[in-house]
Amino acid sequence: MQAKDTKPAIQVSPNLLITAENLMNTSGAQAFRLPPLILHPFSTPEDSSVLMESSRASLALQGFLPRDETPAEELDRQLLQGRYAELRMLFYIGKDVARWTEQCVETVQFSGAFPEARIRPETFAIVLVQHIPSHVRAKLEAWGVLDFTALFRRSIGMHAVFTELPLEAAFATDFLRRYHRHLDQWYEQRLRDWVFDRPGPDDFTFDLYASGEYSLMLEQSWGVESSGP
Repeated sequence: MQAKDTKPAIQVSPNLLITAENLMNTSGAQAFRLPPLILHPFSTPEDSSVLMESSRASLALQGFLPRDETPAEELDRQLLQGRYAELRMLFYIGKDVARWTEQCVETVQFSGAFPEARIRPETFAIVLVQHIPSHVRAKLEAWGVLDFTALFRRSIGMHAVFTELPLEAAFATDFLRRYHRHLDQWYEQRLRDWVFDRPGPDDFTFDLYASGEYSLMLEQSWGVESSGP
């Protein structure tokens, strides 16, 4: 897709715009700037503990760690509890991603930058999964999120099916053990279900923030604005 103008026609706080432009200049890309993707915390400390126990249980069940005297049933319970914690994490990340893709559609359509393009949320799902900007990739890796492609793909797949997170008891145990395959397929099916134009690797760029980081940035921009002449 080719943009006729690389700047979206949207009104934002002047100070926030200056901050965003300074950050975006580091990418070196001549691309249409999308709204920032704001991600809330991936998991709670309790989730982290459950995920660690689940990982150890999985390794023990596969024979990679000693099982001690822990019954196989208990290890399996720990494994499934961790799988559900992973699904919950993906569900809430998917809510942030779904909100962002809708914002992207509105921004691009309002700007008129791609007048002939068929723009849908799936357009920006592909941006996130296949054409993520290098500075966003670096930030995710600094957060310790190495397989971010799978993270976003599966969070989108989760929201292709569920609008509310079911209770753990609602899932079959076989599904919980192998949910990764299902979510990957749901993502691919969502792309097949809609007609839209696929973006190129240099069509769009965006910034990524943790919710607390973005709130602080807004507070700082408001402080500068209020202290001005």
